[in-house]
Amino acid sequence: MKSKETIKTEFAEDGYVFIPGFLSADEVAAISQNFNRVIDEVVPNMPDNRVFYEDKSNPATLKQVMDIHAHDAFFQQVLTDSKFKELAEFLLEDKVIGKNLEYFNKPPMIGKPTPAHQDGYYFMLDPSVAVTMWMALEPADEENGCVKYVKGSHLKGMRPHGRTKTLGFSQGIVDFGTDDDLQNEVAFPAKPGDLLVHHSLTIHRAGGNTTADRNRKALGLIYFGESAREDVEAKKAYQQKLQEERAAEV
Repeated sequence: MKSKETIKTEFAEDGYVFIPGFLSADEVAAISQNFNRVIDEVVPNMPDNRVFYEDKSNPATLKQVMDIHAHDAFFQQVLTDSKFKELAEFLLEDKVIGKNLEYFNKPPMIGKPTPAHQDGYYFMLDPSVAVTMWMALEPADEENGCVKYVKGSHLKGMRPHGRTKTLGFSQGIVDFGTDDDLQNEVAFPAKPGDLLVHHSLTIHRAGGNTTADRNRKALGLIYFGESAREDVEAKKAYQQKLQEERAAEV
């Protein structure tokens, strides 16, 4: 395990930090088992706008479930009373609020790429004091869509975003792919229990799943610093606009 000093330095300088083996095999198994339970028992009763499928007619293509903590006591504790929360407070040097716990997957062959984006664009915070955590539940690599970060991008402000066709990731950076982006992009293959943490302004993306028989399941958590202020009106207007755009596409 990396030292606390190394973890904080890498996060501050790079905008992300990779922590191998953050959870043990037993801890990962418990998370996976509870996700399976939630998918079977809880997801059928959740709002449609919290659950996304690559193919809505095929339950096996489930790709993302948001706000699981609001519907399940086990994951409420994972978000709000765990070493994930302690790490968020350590990195942000702030008390934090657990905002979201998510399930991610990229099903074999049909798992689509995640467009380059900055989470802070969705969060609408001032200041943008927040972190996102992504922990592998299965091996992730270039073939099935591991996470990629643009090193140091959190220090360069918010990039312009625009509408994408990727369900669950409605906004992407419109000018991504500059020489600076590509020269500083780093891919992070991960094993179960390995944790990635990034700042809300860090540019990141992931490829699609081109494998024939491997999923790419992961746990996601979002924490806002208590010093951050959410622009509630702007967020409400954004959600309304998004719903109108989706309705127009049906």
